Amino acid sequence: QVHLEESGGGLVQAGGSLRLSCAASEHTLTYNNIAWFRQPPGREREFVSARSFLTNGTYYADSVTGRFTISTDNARNTAYLQMNSLKPEDTAVYYCAEDESVYISRDPNSYEYWGQGTQVTVSS
Repeated sequence: QVHLEESGGGLVQAGGSLRLSCAASEHTLTYNNIAWFRQPPGREREFVSARSFLTNGTYYADSVTGRFTISTDNARNTAYLQMNSLKPEDTAVYYCAEDESVYISRDPNSYEYWGQGTQVTVSS
């Protein structure tokens, strides 16, 4: 059973930056896809970004393209989400998740392993 733990959330002013981390309990980033999702208040969980373990390709939601960057450090079993130019609408609980499929999915139901989430609040 893979255990994921997010960190790095907090309160930031609009235009600021945060870097989220996702530590995995095992060396799974070399054979599982890793993704970030977020759940804004009162809304459903939505896809933010993903990285393919197979191709190293990265994928982003339109709303974060050009502002967020996903990366991994396989030696540290850790994934990151660098978030720049933050906006109030980025306020949400952010989750990392792993998927054992070879295909990248934007559907949260495709992901088997989840962290507990970290709160990101962007003030205007």
